[in-house]
Amino acid sequence: MFWDPTLILLIPALILAGWAQLRVQTTFGKYSKVASSRGITGAEMAATLLRRGGLHSVRIERVPGNLTDHYDPRSKVLRLSDSVYGSNSIAALGVAAHEVGHAFQHETNYLPLGIRNAIVPVASFASSASFPLILIGLLFGLPDLAALGVIIFTAVVAFQLITLPVEFNASSRAVALLHSGGHISTQEVPMVKKVLGAAALTYVAAALVSFLNLVRFLLILGVFGDD
Repeated sequence: MFWDPTLILLIPALILAGWAQLRVQTTFGKYSKVASSRGITGAEMAATLLRRGGLHSVRIERVPGNLTDHYDPRSKVLRLSDSVYGSNSIAALGVAAHEVGHAFQHETNYLPLGIRNAIVPVASFASSASFPLILIGLLFGLPDLAALGVIIFTAVVAFQLITLPVEFNASSRAVALLHSGGHISTQEVPMVKKVLGAAALTYVAAALVSFLNLVRFLLILGVFGDD
C-alpha cells in the first residue's frame, strides 16, 4: 500500500497538477498587473453583470486571501478575494465574471451545477472516509472493507468529473458577458481567456488525479486481474 507499481500511474497526473497550479499563479499574477480599459474593479464588474442579468438578490462580499473567490448558491452570495474585489485588472474582471457565471448557472437551473451541488455532502464524506477504509482493509486483509472504501471513493471521482462542465461553462459565460456587454475590448478577450483557461486546467488535473487513483485502487484489489 505504501509503495506499489500502480503509483506510477499517478506521476503524469501529479506533474500536470503541479504545473497547473504554477500556471494559474503565474497567469493570474501577470494579468493582475494589466489594468482593464474600463478601469472598474472586480466588485463593480460583478455588480454590473448581476444587475443587467436581473439577479438583484445576489449579494457581493469581500473575503480574505488570494483566488478564494466563489459563489455560494445556498445563500446567494458572490464572494470575491482581496486580489479581485478592489482590483481593476484584466485578471480580476475575468475571475469576477466567472463567479457571476456560476450565479447565472444557479438562476437558470443549469443541470451539471444542480448535480454537483446535490452530491457535495456525499463527496465531502467520501473524501474523508474512503482512504481510511481502503488502508485498513488492505493492511488487515479485509478486502470487503477495502472494496467499500473504493465504492465510496467513486463519489469523489464523480464530483470531480461533474465539476468540469460546470467550470468550463462558467468561464464561457464570463467571456461572453464581458465581451458582448462591451466591458472588455476585443484585444482584452484573449487575456481573459488565458486567465480562465489556466484556472480550468487545475480542475482537469484534479479530476485526472482522482480518476487514476480509482484505477489504482481497482488494480490493487485485483478487479482487472484474472481469477
